[in-house]
Amino acid sequence: MIHGDRPNAATKLHAAGQSIWLDDINRAMLRTGSLARYIEEFAVSGLTSNPTILGHAMAGGTDYDESISRITEASITDPQDLVYAVALEDLAEAAGLFRPVWDLTRGLDGYVSLEVPPGLAYTSEASVTFARRLHEQAGLENLLVKIPGTPQGLTAMEESVVAGVGINVTLLFSDAHYLQTADAYLRALERRQAAGLSLDVPSVASVFVSRWDKAADPSLPENLHGRLGIAVAREVYVSYRSLLSSDRWRALAQAGARPQRVLWASTSTKDPAFPDTYYLGKLAAPDTINTVPEETLLAFADHGKLDDMLEPDSVSAQKVIAEIAGEGVDVDALAESLQREGAKAFEADWAALLDSIETKTARLRTARLDRQ
Repeated sequence: MIHGDRPNAATKLHAAGQSIWLDDINRAMLRTGSLARYIEEFAVSGLTSNPTILGHAMAGGTDYDESISRITEASITDPQDLVYAVALEDLAEAAGLFRPVWDLTRGLDGYVSLEVPPGLAYTSEASVTFARRLHEQAGLENLLVKIPGTPQGLTAMEESVVAGVGINVTLLFSDAHYLQTADAYLRALERRQAAGLSLDVPSVASVFVSRWDKAADPSLPENLHGRLGIAVAREVYVSYRSLLSSDRWRALAQAGARPQRVLWASTSTKDPAFPDTYYLGKLAAPDTINTVPEETLLAFADHGKLDDMLEPDSVSAQKVIAEIAGEGVDVDALAESLQREGAKAFEADWAALLDSIETKTARLRTARLDRQ
């Protein structure tokens, strides 16, 4: 697959073995051909999304008005059901654009993803039910359902994978979060193997990076700013490489399983003192994914550069984390706090956006009646 005429930082990242996914989707991106261009010119090979991203796109402007009116006329009036019905229209089109990558990599890459409602983050049974519903409603081989990596979410992920639903586990922050997620995925595959089922069920583990620094830096000396997120990512990468060389994984791989790839999320720069491509240049690692907002992707392709590859070096990671802990930051407690706050923020945004969609739906219905 050709990625433009001239190499850029994004295509160089791809050549180094890291997949670039877009952390965004909207109808304008599809209609203008921007997403197709990003695939061609910047080697973008998948995308992530969540209800907040989609809700903002639907509530603002008029791009979705026709779809909202058409779907409500078909008797889908619940705001949440409406958002997912409209979202799946976009994701089906995007999935078609990524299908050649999915075929070429035999299902290792080329995915789109959509999250279960944020209010289900701490409810495993409801998450399993909703994940299966989305999987069946979409009917897309290259769709991953996103489930937060809370304790209840990991139970939901395991049960979903056992049921054959591909899962993107999101809102992971620490190495412990990652290891728990990887163990749940392996258990799910082992259960499928014991039942004589195919092990060809995809998953990614989404580890958030820049939120660490946004939370910790205000209480740290300047020389430690922007270092905690990268150190945690390095710890996770050590665990990831170790798992892929374990006897437990090799046995599953020989039986047809695919690796649960690590995905770096929250990689846009939050601190204006750092370059706008700060995290992308420092997280380059083979066999991983980096999902980036559109603005960050464009900045990286324009003027980004690859720093040293992210090596699986636990000693240097632990040294940084120990130094930060010495400044009074309880890193383990912060990981749990970041996960809780992330889930809570998504839920609050989601509630506000459902109100906006309900208001828009009522306005469109009134306008339609006035025209009759």
